[in-house]
Amino acid sequence: MPVFSEEDIRQVRDANDLVELFSERTRVQRKGRDFWCCCPFHQEKTPSCKIDPSTQTWHCFGCGEGGDIISYIQKMDDVGFVDAVRFLARRANIELHESEADRRTSSKRGRLRDVCRETAAFYHLLLMREDSPEAQAARTYLSGRDLGGSVPKTWNLGFAPGRRRLVNHLRSKGFTAEEMVSANVAVRGRNGGDLNDRFFNRVMFPINDVKGECIAFGGRVIDQGEPKYLNSGETPIFHKSEVLYGLDKAKKTMASTGVAVIVEGYTDVIALHEAGFTNSVATLGTSLTRQHIRILSHHAKSKIIYLFDGDAAGQRAADRALEFIDSSMTPEAGIMRIDLYAATIPDNMDPAEYVKAAGAEAMQELLDSASPLLKYGIDRRIARFDISRPENKARAVQEALSVLAPIKDSILANEYAVYIAGAVHVAEQMVIDQLSTLRPQRTYDDQQAQAQPQQAPRVLSVAERNRLRSEREFLSLVAQNPAMAPDFYSALLQTHWHESVHQQLAELLVDILSANPTITVADVLLQAQQRNAYASKVLTSSVVQGTTSAYDSLKYLSDDLTIGDLEETVEEMTSQLKNSDHLTSEERDELFKTIVAIQGDLNSLRNRHIDPEITQ
Repeated sequence: MPVFSEEDIRQVRDANDLVELFSERTRVQRKGRDFWCCCPFHQEKTPSCKIDPSTQTWHCFGCGEGGDIISYIQKMDDVGFVDAVRFLARRANIELHESEADRRTSSKRGRLRDVCRETAAFYHLLLMREDSPEAQAARTYLSGRDLGGSVPKTWNLGFAPGRRRLVNHLRSKGFTAEEMVSANVAVRGRNGGDLNDRFFNRVMFPINDVKGECIAFGGRVIDQGEPKYLNSGETPIFHKSEVLYGLDKAKKTMASTGVAVIVEGYTDVIALHEAGFTNSVATLGTSLTRQHIRILSHHAKSKIIYLFDGDAAGQRAADRALEFIDSSMTPEAGIMRIDLYAATIPDNMDPAEYVKAAGAEAMQELLDSASPLLKYGIDRRIARFDISRPENKARAVQEALSVLAPIKDSILANEYAVYIAGAVHVAEQMVIDQLSTLRPQRTYDDQQAQAQPQQAPRVLSVAERNRLRSEREFLSLVAQNPAMAPDFYSALLQTHWHESVHQQLAELLVDILSANPTITVADVLLQAQQRNAYASKVLTSSVVQGTTSAYDSLKYLSDDLTIGDLEETVEEMTSQLKNSDHLTSEERDELFKTIVAIQGDLNSLRNRHIDPEITQ
C-alpha cells in the first residue's frame, strides 16, 4: 500500500473542509462553535452528528461513528485509506508523492482493472451484436429468465464465446499475457503453452466493487456443462469474502431504507432489482462470511435479511447461517449491534422464480415477515421433532438451546429460553436451568475473532455506565487537546480503566503525544486509528464545548476517575479487613491504617472536586 508523507496528508487535510464535505451529502446547521447534522451513516430525524471545524473532526452520538476528514470519506464511500487520500487530493488539485515501488504496485492494480473493464466491454458487445448461434442462445437464455430488454445494458451483461476470442482481443489492446492471467480472464495451456480464454460459451455477469468498477466475472453455462456457474478466482483486486454482487447498485437504497437483502445468485439479484427491491445483493459462490456482514452493516443500519432458497442447498445454507449468532446480536452490544434476519422462499423456489410467480407484493410480505436469525434458527430446530411425543420434547429443547450457546449469558438468551419452553410446552425454569449449563462453541473460521476474542456481554449498572462515560470523555478530551496532555500522562497511565480498549487507548495516547508534543488533533486520530480499530469512535466523542473549559474539564474528569479508583480500593480493603481471620493482629492494624490514610486522601479529593460546568 502506498505510504504518503506526513506533509502530503497534512496538505490534503488543510485543503479540504470537513463541514463543506458533509454539506454535500446532508443539511448542516451551525450551533455555537460547532456544526450539527443528521448522521449520513444511519437513519435519524434529529441531528446527532457533531462537526468540529477547529479540529476538523466529527462524531455521531447516535451511532458512535467518528473520525477526521479522511475517515469520513472512507466510511461514506466505503474505500480504503489510500483511495480516500487520493480522492481528497484530486478534489483539492494536490499532487501526491509516491515512491517508485508504490507507483509500480498502483500501476499493476490499475492495469488489472483495465483488463477487467475491457473484458466486460468486449463480452457485452458480443452479447448485443454477435450474430452467431451461440450468442443467440445466450440472448434466448436471458429472455427466458426475464432478463432481456434493458437488463443487459443496465447490468453490462455479456457473452463469452471462448476459442481465444478474448485473448486475441486483449492482445490487440496492448495487454500482456501476465496481465490477463493475473486478472483471471485467461489461463495458460498445459506446460505453460498458449493462453486460452477462462470462460467459454457462458453468459457473463461482471462483478463490480462498491464504486462500480469491474474487478471480476461470473459466468453461467448456456447449455449443459459443469460447473453450472464459474467465478473468477482470487486476484490482487478481487477477494470473494469482501465483495457482494450488486452492492454498487444497492448501497444507496440500503442507506435510505436501512435494510439489506442477501440472496445466493446473480439472476436473483437482478430479478429483485427489476421488481423494485434495489437493496438486494448476492454472495459470489461462497457462503456468507462475517466480513460480508460487516460490510453490509456499514450500509444498512436497521437490519440485514438473509433470503434462503427453498431447496435442500438453500436450507443447508440456512443451517450454516446460524454460525453467525454471537453477542453482536444482543441488546448489550449497543451501537455495535447487528440485526440479522432470515426467511425461506416457499415451494422450493429461488427469489427470481418466486418474485416472477407470486409478484412483488408477495415478496415484500415475505421480507416483512422475516424472523430474527435467533428465532428462525430455534424454530427450524424445533420443527425437526414431533413434540406431541413426550420423548421428543427433551431433544427438541436441547437442539433449540444449542442455537443460544454463543450468547448464553445475555438477557436475550433468557427471553428466548422462555420462548423455547412455550413452543415445546415444558416448564420455563427447566429450560433456563439448561441454558446456564451450555458451553459456547464457535464453529466458524474468523481470524479477527480468534485474535481478539469477544468478551461475554455485560449488564451495566448506572454507576458503571457513568464510569465508562467519564473514561471516554477523558480520553477524547486528551486527544482533542494535545498541548494539555502532558499534565495528564500520570492519569492516563495510572487509572484503573474499566474497559480494556480504554486502557489500550490511554497507553497509545501517551505514546503518540510524548513522541510529538506539537502534533495536530487530526494526526493524533490518524495514528491512533491505524493502531486501534476503536480509536476514532472513542476519541471523537467529547461533549465539552469550547477550549476555554477543556483544561478544567480534564482536571475534573482526572480527579473523578481517581476518586472512583480510590473508592474501589477502600471497598476491597474493607472487605479484606472483614474477612481477616487469616491475618495477624499487626497485619490487620496495618491494613486498617492504610484504609484510613486512603480515606483521608479520598475525602480531600472529594472536597475540591467541583464540576467546571457548575462554576461557569
